[in-house]
Amino acid sequence: MKKYGLIGKSLGHSFSPAFFKAYFEEHQIEASYELIPMEDITAIEFVLSKAYNGLNVTIPYKEEIIPYLDEIDAEARAIGAVNTIVFKDGKSTGFNTDAFGFQQSIKPFLTFEHERALILGTGGSSKAVAHVLKHLGIQVNFLSRKEQGANIYPYSQVNEAMLGACKLIVNCTPVGMFPHTEVCPLPLLDGIGSSHLVVDLIYNPEETVLLKEAKLRGAATLNGLPMLKAQALKSWELWNQFD
Repeated sequence: MKKYGLIGKSLGHSFSPAFFKAYFEEHQIEASYELIPMEDITAIEFVLSKAYNGLNVTIPYKEEIIPYLDEIDAEARAIGAVNTIVFKDGKSTGFNTDAFGFQQSIKPFLTFEHERALILGTGGSSKAVAHVLKHLGIQVNFLSRKEQGANIYPYSQVNEAMLGACKLIVNCTPVGMFPHTEVCPLPLLDGIGSSHLVVDLIYNPEETVLLKEAKLRGAATLNGLPMLKAQALKSWELWNQFD
């Protein structure tokens, strides 16, 4: 039986095992998919030594894992983050299917008004989101608790004018994710209205506080489940392509 898994730190929120279990049953595939929690990235060497046929990577290791892999796909290198590992001929290669998943999920919702985006977070997921938006010709700005620089702003600078100018808002942080579902990543939501599209990459809960509050203000909203499904199927395609 082929064996796949998800590497991350806190994995209680993940729907990936349930998704792949249902997919395997539907298509009569003899395979398993398991959660692989790691407290520290250094444990990855032990995990990579096991006989997995393919792996996914989630927070907080999408960037940290890169030095441990033998090869990195060109797009994943350009993004600066890996969420899929393929094994072939004794080598591990990192890919990024988050970008594909995000683009597939968001494109039907984009309009001419979404010319400027505000991305919450600067981690691995936000890098994939920014990569897609830049290729779509959308100007990208970031909010970060740690970094500052060109187009990167601290949360203390969030105001009505900033939110009003950025008609596309994407939360790439775990703030609001199960089990801490009562919190919102934005300190205020004044400025969000009916011309906004607010995306939260979180899918557990199905509707976060951010999405609820944005919807009350008339915004279109989208959670992370369509992206999860699209990137998971792309990972499966890669695992089988190189199998």
